[in-house]
Amino acid sequence: MVLEVKLAPAQLNTKPWRGARVLRSPRYTGGYRSDRPQGIALVIALWLTILLTVIASSFAFSMRSEALAARNAVSGAQARAVADGAVERMAFELQRPRNRTDAWSADGQMRQWQDAGASIAAVAVDESAKIDLNAASDALLRGLLQNVGGLPSDEAQQVLEAILDWRDRDDLRRPNGAEEPEYRAAGRKYRPTNAPFESVGELRLVLGVTPALYDRIAPTLTVYSRQGGINSATASREVLLAVPNVTPEQVDAFVAQRADALAQQLPVPPFPPAQAFATGPVPMWRIHAEATMPDGVTFVRDAVVRPSTDPRRGVIALLWQEGTRTLLPHPASSADAPSSNANGPVNR
Repeated sequence: MVLEVKLAPAQLNTKPWRGARVLRSPRYTGGYRSDRPQGIALVIALWLTILLTVIASSFAFSMRSEALAARNAVSGAQARAVADGAVERMAFELQRPRNRTDAWSADGQMRQWQDAGASIAAVAVDESAKIDLNAASDALLRGLLQNVGGLPSDEAQQVLEAILDWRDRDDLRRPNGAEEPEYRAAGRKYRPTNAPFESVGELRLVLGVTPALYDRIAPTLTVYSRQGGINSATASREVLLAVPNVTPEQVDAFVAQRADALAQQLPVPPFPPAQAFATGPVPMWRIHAEATMPDGVTFVRDAVVRPSTDPRRGVIALLWQEGTRTLLPHPASSADAPSSNANGPVNR
């Protein structure tokens, strides 16, 4: 006998009794799953914040660098213009009448002044203070190679004759010189020009002239003066050492006497050992000008100029290049710099 129990619908919705365990379908455990997407969104938001911060910082740094570069470019252009103007002023001052008490001379004296906040220093020396590579005598060039270049007598003679073979107008080789066959034998892909040197840098191509030798003698040479001798009143110590049979002690004593004479505005005494190679000043000047802006940007101009017969042009530039700073102190040591308009001898 089977008993059937029928429950009313209301009885089916009654609450469970206390202590009863309610089983839920897995679909109702979504409370744990609903927290997981929110945590991932937080992590993504943090990473996006970091990424945007890095991008913004990089952009700000890039803009700052570009602003500094633009400012330095402007200061550099201003310093260049000021240095070029200093060369032109020095050339103008050197052409003023010599009977003026405030006239400048190409004697190696440093001139300083201020212009629109820029500190300017310039020095001028007549070009005959250097040894002309095309016109100098054999004895003077040999003395330069030995006393300044540091070559032994036989090596100095070989380099000297190679220089002479380079600048002469024939293909005849001197006993110790070098013409086209010698350059080919040495593996050089060029030959002597058989013409005067067009620049001092051309000396690097001469057979036997090493980089070390060139670096020692190049500052004493020129191709512009066309003088066979030197002006001892403005020549540097290295140029004076090239004089044959002169001793370093004699040169040092003369350089000290010359500095004293210039400081007291007295005539420079003669240098007896150089009388056989002496020449007077020529109207051609090597000018070195440095301009430093208030922010420390500096430009240096080296030039060789001579007066022009054209009234529309004050001077003719034979050399116009960027130089190396040697006169003005570094901005960090500007407190120790001499006062404006101070003049002093500079041995160049």
